[in-house]
Amino acid sequence: MFGAIARRYDLANHLLSGGLDFFWRRRAARIVRSWQPERILDLATGSGDVALSLRRACPEANIIGADFCVPMLRQARSKNSGPVVAADGLALPFAAESFDVVTVAFGLRNMASWPGALAQMRRVLRPGGHVLILDFSVPPAPLRWIYRPYLHHVLPWIAGWLTGERGAYEYLGESIERFPAGEAMCQLLREAGFAQPTAERLTGGIVSLYTGRV
Repeated sequence: MFGAIARRYDLANHLLSGGLDFFWRRRAARIVRSWQPERILDLATGSGDVALSLRRACPEANIIGADFCVPMLRQARSKNSGPVVAADGLALPFAAESFDVVTVAFGLRNMASWPGALAQMRRVLRPGGHVLILDFSVPPAPLRWIYRPYLHHVLPWIAGWLTGERGAYEYLGESIERFPAGEAMCQLLREAGFAQPTAERLTGGIVSLYTGRV
């Protein structure tokens, strides 16, 4: 599904978010910069936009992008986002305690096992390392009353016209509705062994940003 939309993925993201995706990535990158990491894994790196934001914010860090979808990695390579690895988030090909930070933006939601993916992130983080998760969420009312019709009806129609793959964006809405948010995600982080989980709503709760520490 992601392979089919890879070539127009960035265009669709920028248009459908009204450009807010730039703000969300910058916010995530600023948080990562405050941790002063030397080695970062950007999991589910996709077309590489998050890795590029991290590279600008943390120019001294060694940043590796990993993704299950090879066509998306081709897009990342075309933008010179940095080293990329084709990898399954549930079986990461990295040694334990290899990274200071693991980021995953709009990718954990698509993995077959959220606890399994979090366990892998925990495994590859060094003691004192951090995880950062950025993903969509359903905002509270009254914004929810506008957001849900947009998510389930308007967005798939526009995205289908842009990419020719309306089904991928119908899946998007369904996956957002199922994905744990707020305290539910913080609890998943605790169960995976992360301490001090935090949750921050962005843009009224359309997107949520979570952090945890090893």
